[in-house]
Amino acid sequence: MKGRMQKTLSRVNDCPQRARTESEWYEGVQTFIWMTEVGIVEVPFDKEHLLEVILSPDNLNKAYKAVVRNKGCGGVDKMSCEELLPWLRSNKDELICSLLDGSYRPNPVRRVEIPKANGKMRQLGIPTVVDRLVQQAINQVLMPIYERQFSQRSYGFRPRKSCHHALREAKNIISDGYHYVVDLDLERFFDTVNHSKLIEILSRTIKDGRVISLIHRYLKSGVLANGLFQSSEEGTPQGGPLSPLLSNIMLHELDKELERRGHPFVRYADDALIFCKSKRAANRVRKSISSFLENLLYLKVNQEKTVVSYVQGIKYLGYSFRVSKGKCSLTVHPESKTKLKSKLKELTKRMGL
Repeated sequence: MKGRMQKTLSRVNDCPQRARTESEWYEGVQTFIWMTEVGIVEVPFDKEHLLEVILSPDNLNKAYKAVVRNKGCGGVDKMSCEELLPWLRSNKDELICSLLDGSYRPNPVRRVEIPKANGKMRQLGIPTVVDRLVQQAINQVLMPIYERQFSQRSYGFRPRKSCHHALREAKNIISDGYHYVVDLDLERFFDTVNHSKLIEILSRTIKDGRVISLIHRYLKSGVLANGLFQSSEEGTPQGGPLSPLLSNIMLHELDKELERRGHPFVRYADDALIFCKSKRAANRVRKSISSFLENLLYLKVNQEKTVVSYVQGIKYLGYSFRVSKGKCSLTVHPESKTKLKSKLKELTKRMGL
């Protein structure tokens, strides 16, 4: 794939580029090389040229390998991962040119539902494999940029971080004397993200308007459910490579606010615990943070499920906390044990054991 991808930008000279003088393009700026059929194109490696970095042969090759490695079912066009390479051999130049000139329009995502532990259904949006390729390419370039900004207490969908790291950090905070917690619950977070607010936040860091526009088109690409198209005026549908990063970018605003106020916390995606030393302080934090989320980030706080509690017995990422002589330890939550036993019974029954 890598050898073939060297020519993916063969039509770059046919695509409209922003007019710049030589000094504006190159003076004092690190550059990288695009190989084209008509020669070499030198492009500045700066914040205003992120789209060129995203569409570079090396980045697209890595994105292709990631999509194929992750497998997954097809989107609305039913194209499989195995069919992606033949499609790219015939259409990669047109795809890249349309991304460069802004004419590319993502396909709607295919709606699927999977059961949740509480008996309800979680809605996923499955992009086409071509859109997964483009989203993965965007993600690979933006992730390192935002990793430098993200809080050390954010653990979900990040390299070298996991739920076990979040639990270990929570245990340390509790052992430091923070025995009351605000167990924050965001109602249908991935389905209710405000597009305008997210674009505003993205624009603070991403200075290439073409990348912002492309991400916006993905947010508004719509959903195909039971053969019917539904517009997407809010939300970042789970199921695509870009959704986890966008969710962390939005909730990084919450992290910054908590750090500004000096509140210890841990967050794994939209599951967050905010720690306090008294129940009175926790109730005050619950009220003020709910107001921040709803009035400034336009997110919906589930007031019934957002509770203030002593930490012992709280369920977080499948575990619960125990405090003895001021020190905290972890144990598997009873609900997790019940779920595991039920799953084991189901599996052994199927196997005839």
